Amino acid sequence: MTDILIVEDDKELAELLCDFLRAENYTVSIAETGEKALSLYEKYGARLVLLDIMLPGTDGFAVCTKIRENSNTPILIVSAKTSKEDKLGGLILGADDYIEKPYDIDIMLAKISGIFKRRYAVSEITEGDLTINCETRTVRKNGVSLSMTAKEFDLLLLLIENKGRTLSKDYIFNKVWGFDSFSEPQTLTVHIKWLRQKIEDDPKKPKRILTVWGKGYRFG
Repeated sequence: MTDILIVEDDKELAELLCDFLRAENYTVSIAETGEKALSLYEKYGARLVLLDIMLPGTDGFAVCTKIRENSNTPILIVSAKTSKEDKLGGLILGADDYIEKPYDIDIMLAKISGIFKRRYAVSEITEGDLTINCETRTVRKNGVSLSMTAKEFDLLLLLIENKGRTLSKDYIFNKVWGFDSFSEPQTLTVHIKWLRQKIEDDPKKPKRILTVWGKGYRFG
């Protein structure tokens, strides 16, 4: 998964910001259009989206809305549009913050660092009788270690990080398996079954990983 997706049609500005971010050891992707941004996000994901508003074709507000349909990934709007209406519009659509152009690069880097520390510094997640250690990539239930493959762990973590949200099957598959040519979408159903067998008290009547018919799955 990419650390930061820059959505910016000003190529020079995007590449300059990219250089600063890579110097801070972030992995970075750049999209010049809203359509390309959504395509990259669906295929590879991102831990943070830096989103311009004025884009050719699909604008930044539409990109923000689309991402928020299935994900709580932090979105930082970076725009030359400075009106109160634009700022409120972006925040109402689900953006986490709104930075005006031109911006101070040190302030930008500080905001990004703060987002990563708040969102991703947690090394252990507790969910009921489950304990997920993100550093060792292990899972315990009632203190007992569960045998879990890398994909099962990634799938469980994705669901828990989006607790309460219904994630589409396509979204989950792209996030966990990406372009793995040896996998097919049906493998998601199989992995959901295996996860339920490990974390549910009664896998046939799941209370954690819920099926939302016609849509996908939700961690309840």
